[in-house]
Formats: sequence, structure tokens, C-alpha cells
Amino acid sequence: MAVKSALRVFEIMECLAEVDDGLTVKELSDELRFPQSSTFNLVQTMVESGYLLQTADKRYKLGPKFIYIGTCALKSIDLPKEAKPYLEKLMNRVGETVFMAVLSGNELMYIAKVDSHRSIKTSAEIGSRKPLYCTGLGKALLTFIADDKREELLNRIEMKAITHKTITNRDEMLRQIEQFKKQGFAIDDEEGEEGLFCYAAPVYNANGEVEAAISVAGPKDRIRKNGDETVKHLLETSKAISERLGYFK
Repeated sequence: MAVKSALRVFEIMECLAEVDDGLTVKELSDELRFPQSSTFNLVQTMVESGYLLQTADKRYKLGPKFIYIGTCALKSIDLPKEAKPYLEKLMNRVGETVFMAVLSGNELMYIAKVDSHRSIKTSAEIGSRKPLYCTGLGKALLTFIADDKREELLNRIEMKAITHKTITNRDEMLRQIEQFKKQGFAIDDEEGEEGLFCYAAPVYNANGEVEAAISVAGPKDRIRKNGDETVKHLLETSKAISERLGYFK
């Protein structure tokens, strides 16, 4: 059974998280449609406990305890473990193999894989590394990380041909990245492995930074047949995992 006062505390926290300058008791009361007297009592209790700060003009902001709690929450996150149910659900929806990878130096490293019942020929395994410029996951990471980080990585990466379709021209890669930004996902069209096509999307952490990328991969003809539906499920999954990590937009 939900406790009314506890729910109201959570709503106060969420409301204050959305404003930088804080709110007065009256503003909180009006925004949340709580009685002003009970709002005042809840706010005072939260101030005394260190969860809220009161400014000189009697506005209330989130307090220092949230920094500690948030840090502890981030430390406790096991990304592959947290993502696994979502990746399994995605695999069941699209019927293709699903991957998750993170940035590791100048490359990506696979940290999760969910095989479909329809096997694919790929060298990608958990713990293995691959170049960023010729994989869907790598291009998703390059596309959605900060501009200065992308520039730094591209300056260090030597773009060698892996297949006859590998992009080795930096300007062409940048044009493709701009297109990926607009559509919200990246594509690998046989650029890392012959016959393999994949869609990839970013996963964000609570700070709005790219934490990882996920992809759906399979034989080109098969995976492109239901491309729109696959991308829809991919983006829904990346959003759900991002929210699990504390990112809301």
C-alpha cells in the first residue's frame, strides 16, 4: 500500500530537480496541488534531514545528500546486468542477434550479446574489441559522444579498409555522422564484416553522456526486410536502458 506522505516527498524531489533556482513553499504547493501547510511540514523535514537546502529568500533546492545518494547509485550499476532483460526482449522482438558495447580507448569493447535462434556469422564476442569507424556500434558511439571527444578519436584512428565497403575517408565519415545524428541511429552496411548489416543506437547515463551503444545485427537481406520495425524496437530499447541509468529526456 502506498504511503501518501512518502509519495508527496518523491513528487517534491522530482519537481525541484526540474528547476535550478528552487521554489518557494507556495510555488511547490501550487505546482503539485498539495495543501500549503502539509507542503511546508514536508519541506522542513527534508531540510532538517539534509535533503533540501533553504536559500536566503526562502526558496528550496535539492540538498547535498542527493549527491552522495546519486554517486552510490551510479557505483552500484552493473551495466550488462541491468541491460540484459531489455536486450533479451529486443532480440525476441526482432529475431536477430543483439549486442552492447562501450568505448575502450580508440576502439569499442563488447560487453553483452544475446544470440537469436537464427545464428549469424560474426567474430564479435563479449570482451572482444573492434574499430569504431567500421561497426554500427562504433559509429553510434562516434556520432553521439561530445564533439571534442569525437574529434580527438578521429585524429587518433587510422581508417583502414576491412571490406570493400569500409569508409576510409574522414570527410565521408563526418557526412555520415551528421545523417546519423538527424535520424537518431547509426548503420553498418557490410563495413566491418562481409554480409553483415546492423542498426545501432546510443545509451545515455544520468549525466546525459553516452555510456554505451546497442545494436541489432544480421544478414543484410534479412535484417533490412523489416528495417523500420527493427529500428523502432531498437530506439525503444536504447531509451528504456538510458532511463534505467537515470537519463530522462
